[in-house]
Amino acid sequence: QVQLVESGGGLVQAGASLRLSCAASGRTFIFRDYHMGWFRQAPGKEREFVGNIGDFWSGSRTYYANSVKGRFTISRNNARSTVTLQMGSLKPEDTAVYYCAAAQSCSGSGNGCSAEHLYNYWGQGTQVTVSS
Repeated sequence: QVQLVESGGGLVQAGASLRLSCAASGRTFIFRDYHMGWFRQAPGKEREFVGNIGDFWSGSRTYYANSVKGRFTISRNNARSTVTLQMGSLKPEDTAVYYCAAAQSCSGSGNGCSAEHLYNYWGQGTQVTVSS
């Protein structure tokens, strides 16, 4: 069984930074073989793609939604099976529940692996609230 556990959410003021982490575990789960994505869902809105970091074999290439490009950075530590979302210059519109997800394949998806259906496993989410 694969588990993804997010942490690091909280309440911050606009302009602040926050770092989210996602720890992956599972007896047969080989972390480095999975593309890792971050998504978010704001109140009353559909879940949306935030960004993604490719698996080891793709060189851990990163892609970001336009709304966060230049402010958010995704990194991964394959030895520790963790992926991090570093968020900067936070805005009230970044308020959402943030989810990490793992995709075994992004083949045919084009850049970014942004489609939810590509992801096999999801975390439970962590709340990020940005006050103005």
